[in-house]
Amino acid sequence: MKTSECYLPEGSYTALPEVRQALTSLDGLRHAQDEGMILEAVAQRCTPAHDLLFDLGFAQGIMPRSCCALGVAEGDTREIAILSRVGKPTCFVVTEIDESADTPLIWLSRTIAQQRAQDYLLETLRPGDVIPAAVTHLENFGAFVDIGCGVASLIGIENLSVSRIFHPADRLHVGQRIRAVVRSVDAQARRISLTHRELLGTWEQNAALFSPGETVRGVVRSVEPYGIFIELAPNLSGLAEPRDDLAPGTIVSVYIKSILPQRMKIKLTVIDVLAPAGTPDPPPYFITEGHIDQWVYTPACCDRKHIATVFE
Repeated sequence: MKTSECYLPEGSYTALPEVRQALTSLDGLRHAQDEGMILEAVAQRCTPAHDLLFDLGFAQGIMPRSCCALGVAEGDTREIAILSRVGKPTCFVVTEIDESADTPLIWLSRTIAQQRAQDYLLETLRPGDVIPAAVTHLENFGAFVDIGCGVASLIGIENLSVSRIFHPADRLHVGQRIRAVVRSVDAQARRISLTHRELLGTWEQNAALFSPGETVRGVVRSVEPYGIFIELAPNLSGLAEPRDDLAPGTIVSVYIKSILPQRMKIKLTVIDVLAPAGTPDPPPYFITEGHIDQWVYTPACCDRKHIATVFE
């Protein structure tokens, strides 16, 4: 697949041999301009006029403000979208090469790369497609991710996992590379929404990783009068007896008393409180590529709440 046909999240292009080769000489940049190649380099500085500057070694890269992000020229995108690129890998295409100065000036456009990526993704993606993404920032309501050349999409907090969390930071961190599933494509609004929980396995798949009698690590997710919900995996939680010394986010060791598929329940006993954790563990994906038509979380033998997703 050609570079221009895959539209990777920013930070991915630098590793591509053809991109590295193009950035070694003026001839390489001329070829990239002729071919419309998407290149990538770290933005070194943002001027008072909000133009981005790039040090290409043998040349100076200049990305005018209006070419830094989709929507900036129209006033639909805030200036922070430009300022926040400093020090980060940034995609672009070469639009002009000026060799009249001692140091050649290379005019760049991220907007063109983003427009091409957005057009392609809106045209080709369908609900149920599994795609790569990179986490760009987290809000209380969900995680914003880059699905290609800085094109943003949202994974709502309710779609990050079956196990409920209070903030996306409980599951992901900025800069993390993840997989996601296309939830919907709105060509008119030019919006692609995503989900994540369907890649983290069904109840049975997750429960099969554990056995009664084991003692394992877990995270307290909810404290209720009737018991404490403890996450064993992002898509699997169990219930322990009530205690007054635990709070959401506490890391504990738990003894697994029983696993009951027909009731979709796991009974636990808290053994000990453990040291706080740092960055969340990488998601344990059961699906990493391809397409999903339907996903059923609930075991077939269970007569409790039915959890499923149909992509259409």
